[in-house]
Amino acid sequence: MILHIVMLVGGLVLILLGANFLTDGASSVAKRWGVSELVIGLTIVAFGTSAPELAISVLSSLQGNAELAVGNVVGSNIFNILVIVGVSALVFPLKVGRGIM
Repeated sequence: MILHIVMLVGGLVLILLGANFLTDGASSVAKRWGVSELVIGLTIVAFGTSAPELAISVLSSLQGNAELAVGNVVGSNIFNILVIVGVSALVFPLKVGRGIM
């Protein structure tokens, strides 16, 4: 039980360190190429949110668990859509017509 908790915390720390390394490296390369900071920020956010799903999908596919890769993609997309709609509704109430219901 304790080993699982240590592995979970260790995995989370490694994900954070890897994400930090990825974003710092990508932004420094983009700045050297003269890319605007807005484009850098949006691209890094896009890659940063997709990198964990990509890693899990690739590893699960290599291990022969295609179901896990598909479930990861579907679940991630459902979550992202619902979070975006939810945050949008908090900022600006969304009107839903009868046709959509």
